[in-house]
Amino acid sequence: MERILFIINPVAGGGRTKKLVPLINDIMGQNNIEYDIVFTTRPKEGTDLASKGIDKGYSKIVAVGGDGTVNEVAFGIVGKGTLGILPSGTGNDLARALNIPLNPKDALEKILNGRTKNIDVCSVNNGLFLNISSIGFDAEVAKITENIKTKIKSSISYVIALFIALFKFKFIKAEMEIDNSSIESDILLIAIGNGNYYGGGINILPMASLDDGYFHVCVVKKVPKLKLFFLLPTIINGSHINQKKYVSIYKAKNVRVRTKDKAYINIDGEIVDINKEALFSINNTKLSVIAGD
Repeated sequence: MERILFIINPVAGGGRTKKLVPLINDIMGQNNIEYDIVFTTRPKEGTDLASKGIDKGYSKIVAVGGDGTVNEVAFGIVGKGTLGILPSGTGNDLARALNIPLNPKDALEKILNGRTKNIDVCSVNNGLFLNISSIGFDAEVAKITENIKTKIKSSISYVIALFIALFKFKFIKAEMEIDNSSIESDILLIAIGNGNYYGGGINILPMASLDDGYFHVCVVKKVPKLKLFFLLPTIINGSHINQKKYVSIYKAKNVRVRTKDKAYINIDGEIVDINKEALFSINNTKLSVIAGD
């Protein structure tokens, strides 16, 4: 008999996730599904809860929250169980890439009846990620967004951070090894990804695939500040890939990035110091996840 464990991050989405408990109870009850709900109480606890859930025999482990919650839960079950996603954060970008409905009721229906898909698991230095990791302007935006979210609990926080970063960001000198290609350039950003979206729906890697065994890589070179205002809207809808003077797209198994100055790396929404070098690779292990279609 199917047993489902829901792991809820109660602070995700400004606290919206807690309000989903009655809906989970209703849908599970209507379908006579055996289930349990647990809440995380500290960062990274989702990984441990998910791993213990597999040991206890749950057939599906559902992450209820944003991309950070999804990552925590996923890495507790890689190679061992199936991940479900009930998106309720501010970004929900992996859910978008998997075509999982953002409407909670529809997402729950997919968790019960959707097909499973094996997706790639990616690594950067000592960490893992599922969606997109990036260095440069967008990581700076994400860092600023972290601070703004303490006061503004909505997706508008990202837009505010975007404009702040426009005025303070300095281009990064970077050395990049993308499989057999070596590139040295001043860059606005480099995004290395498995999925398509980050930042709450920005289509930075429109040609990426979650299960093809490759990264898609977007390098945006130094752009005059005035032209940057015109380039950024194209990144939102994915048409930036046609701006070949400033934007290059690659497909690779391994990527190494070295920066000469201090820079941040955005790993599926978590911001850490790059420490001068980041090595990205695709793992051999796949993650079983319930997709939207």
